Amino acid sequence: MVDGKPFIVLRSDVNGSSRTGFTYKWKMKNLLTGAPLENVFRGDDKFDVVVLEKKPVTFSYFADPLYVFMDEEYNQYEIEKENLGDALNYLEDGMACEAVFYDGKAISVELPTTIVREVTYTEPAVKGDTSGKVLKPAKLSTGFEIPVPLFVDIGDKIEIDTRTGEYRSRSK
Repeated sequence: MVDGKPFIVLRSDVNGSSRTGFTYKWKMKNLLTGAPLENVFRGDDKFDVVVLEKKPVTFSYFADPLYVFMDEEYNQYEIEKENLGDALNYLEDGMACEAVFYDGKAISVELPTTIVREVTYTEPAVKGDTSGKVLKPAKLSTGFEIPVPLFVDIGDKIEIDTRTGEYRSRSK
C-alpha cells in the first residue's frame, strides 16, 4: 500500500551502502487503475502488505465493457477491459484461469503460463529462406498476432508463453 492505494512492484533497484543507507527505486503498477508509478524509498520506510486472493474461474462471455468469469459455484465476476491487460490476447470461451481479488472485488485474471491456440492465418514460407531464426506473423483464433517460425502453417496448434507472448513449440 502506497498512499492508501494498492500497488504491485514490477521492478526494484537498490542503491547505497550500509554506511550511507539504502534507497530503493521501485517501478510499480496500481492494482485498481493499472496506472504506472515510479518512486524512490528509503530503507527504513514501512509499508502495509496488500493481501490478494485467487480463485479458479472460467471465462464466460463479453458484455461490453466487462468480461464475465464464473467459478465452480456459478458465481459471476465482472472485470473491466482495462484491468485484463495482455490476457485479452488469449481469452477464449470456456478458458480456465485464476481471478485475482482485492477487498472482495475481482480486479484481474492470471492465465496459465502456457496455452495452446490454433493459427488461423499466416503467410506461406518463402522457399530457401532458412538462414538463422527467421520469424513470420501468425494470427490466432482470438485475432492476436505473434511471430512464429517459418514452418508453422494455417491450422497448426502452437504453444504460447502468456507471460512473454512468445511462440514456444508446435502442439498436437
